[in-house]
Amino acid sequence: MNVSNPHSRNPMGGYMFGRNNIDATGLSSISSNNSNSFSNSINSHTNTEDCLYTEAVLRLLNVSAEVRRNQTARCTKNGGFILEGHPSDHMVSLSLTFYSYVTPVVLAVGLVGNLLSLIVFLSRNMRKLSASTYLAALSVSDICALVFFVLTDWLRRGLPHYPGSPQSSFLEDEGPCQILTYLGYVSRFISAWIIVTFTMERYIGVCHPLRRKDICGSKSAQKVIVSLLVIGFIILAYKPMLTSRQEHKLMNRTVARCTPDPSHAFLSYVLDSSFALSITLVPFLIISILNSLIIRRLQRRKVRNLARCIVTEESIIRMEFTVILLVVSFVFIALNLPYFVLWSKRFLQVFYGQAASNVKLESFEQSQAELLFTRVIFYLNYCVNFFLYSVTGAYFRKELKMLFWYRRHSSYNTCSRQSIPSNTHTPQSFV
Repeated sequence: MNVSNPHSRNPMGGYMFGRNNIDATGLSSISSNNSNSFSNSINSHTNTEDCLYTEAVLRLLNVSAEVRRNQTARCTKNGGFILEGHPSDHMVSLSLTFYSYVTPVVLAVGLVGNLLSLIVFLSRNMRKLSASTYLAALSVSDICALVFFVLTDWLRRGLPHYPGSPQSSFLEDEGPCQILTYLGYVSRFISAWIIVTFTMERYIGVCHPLRRKDICGSKSAQKVIVSLLVIGFIILAYKPMLTSRQEHKLMNRTVARCTPDPSHAFLSYVLDSSFALSITLVPFLIISILNSLIIRRLQRRKVRNLARCIVTEESIIRMEFTVILLVVSFVFIALNLPYFVLWSKRFLQVFYGQAASNVKLESFEQSQAELLFTRVIFYLNYCVNFFLYSVTGAYFRKELKMLFWYRRHSSYNTCSRQSIPSNTHTPQSFV
């Protein structure tokens, strides 16, 4: 039985970036003979997710459990892993089952929730607000990430786990391979940086209120979003150019994979690692610093307003949407953090050539289980915002209720005027 060449892969592939390459958690190994050279380590790098893919394909081919175990063990040995002890796929099967059955739930909930959020933020009472512009754009980018990243990844990794499931071979064809990978990258980049720019606007509105009217308007928000979109498509244009269809022999059959071109392994490693930092560490730092400044200023303002007995309708609205921002941004960090920690650990191992050449079975299984569990946690980032808006935003809940009321009654405008007095409309900026 032949196994695909372990050295024909992009060493890292970014932070869950390539649909079919390693998710930069570094669940992979470097040949110990090349550990003193960073470049050689990159070129000789392989990953255990290839073996997980091998397991999924063998399940799809209805291969017996014993053959699957032997094939997976051989795959890991060829990739630099020498498993000690008889191979057992219990932990891997458990994590794969969790991934395969939970991911569709995340997809369904995320698509419905983001669609409802988009409708609410584009409603007559909210679409003129700058914050609604940001949050509507975030809903669109999250929908795109769910379709072009989460769904395609699940079709490739999770669907084969279902008995009698069909193959999604079109995902590996030239054309769809590059396009879906490209759109998956761009949508995740936009999602991360919309939260960053929204945080920047809230910081200006809270800490520099005199500049709010000049910077924090709805038109300004639209310009920022368009700029992010252009930047994302430009700086990520490298991805489809470095991605191609690769064919490997497995169980006397040819298996195609959409994966980084092995002839550009080092370049892909550098660019994908930079992309990883651009949607994780850099946003983490910016969001954390600005949120700290916002919270500090709000605490001071609260004390001052209470001393003066100043509590206006407008201040309540501004505070409410600032709370929404804080919750969304902190949840973004929390859901990204597990994968980022794994990625950082592996990045340092690859950079310094410290990957071990002998790994026990328990470590191998644990690494794959962590990969799949934390992947699902990462996916939650694209489906939880609707619930965060509903819990923290009274005005969002009110508009959501009116949305369903409108579906049942034709007098939506009359009910809207009765439910929301004209003096409760927020200004161009929430803060």
